[in-house]
Amino acid sequence: MYRPILKIPKTKFEKVWDYIGVIIFLLSIFYIAVMWGKLPEEIPVHFNGKGEVDRWGSKIELIILPFIGVFLWITMSLLEKAPHMHNFPARLNEQNVEAFYLNSRKMLNEVKNFCLILFACISLQMVRIALRETTSIGWWFLPIVIIGITIPIIKGIVVTHKIK
Repeated sequence: MYRPILKIPKTKFEKVWDYIGVIIFLLSIFYIAVMWGKLPEEIPVHFNGKGEVDRWGSKIELIILPFIGVFLWITMSLLEKAPHMHNFPARLNEQNVEAFYLNSRKMLNEVKNFCLILFACISLQMVRIALRETTSIGWWFLPIVIIGITIPIIKGIVVTHKIK
């Protein structure tokens, strides 16, 4: 089926999410830069399901998450601009195409910005653990990750089912 390429402006909600995600992410990078000289050579680089450190590594590994975050942000932002490439039900037609595109883009936007915030929090905790300010990212971290990624997806699926 032919899918039209539509120019649908970002909603206020999407713009707010973008600002929040990018600002928190940039603040985490700034924090890493400021704290770099105070960090020991070995920092936590991996955590188990309870949020406890299960691998230590070189502090250079601390820059991996920001690089992944930037790559993710660029890639997902490009996908947001191309909703015609997303997967849709067979009932997509000229009357509902805009609703489907907007819903798909909103879902992608929420997941993208949640991931940026998540990477910022992990980076912050890696620095805090390395500086002995805390000992883990916490038992609550994994449930928040699962809930934070699942909610936008479930919300998107529910809205998709309601589109006529």
